[in-house]
Amino acid sequence: MAKVISAKPISIKEANAFIAEHHRRHRPTTRNNGKWALAAVNLSGEVVGVVIASSPVSATYMDGVTIELTRLCVKDGAPKGACSFLLSKCCAIWRSMGGERVITYTLASESGASLKGAGWTMSGTVKPHKRWQNKSKTDGIERAKLQIYEVMKYRWTRTFAEAI
Repeated sequence: MAKVISAKPISIKEANAFIAEHHRRHRPTTRNNGKWALAAVNLSGEVVGVVIASSPVSATYMDGVTIELTRLCVKDGAPKGACSFLLSKCCAIWRSMGGERVITYTLASESGASLKGAGWTMSGTVKPHKRWQNKSKTDGIERAKLQIYEVMKYRWTRTFAEAI
């Protein structure tokens, strides 16, 4: 894969612009939220995919050694394996920073082939819920009612044997 595409850092704002244009169901992260982002670039310098790494959304995983990949998006026609390439690069970066675990989520209707190809394991199921409805009463942040909350999702995990 490295002969066809390479990875480079990209701003979260640029990654979100790519996601707004190419993601089939997700919107960009709210307020350009994220810790860092990577782009997959083809031989002619064109960005063919992006991934955004963030602090985990769930407090359960906010342990300082876990990061969540909140967005992953590749263009139609991107080289085969571009998603697995970006997932693997993020894992390598996080591990080199002393991280121990990376998590992400897919819809139950998605196969998870890219995650399986990058060495991830399915670690849980998130059932549809309406818990977001009352959060704005607690923290004052108004949230959009998104269809994504109404579908089952799978949590995927990549754990490193030992941090470097």
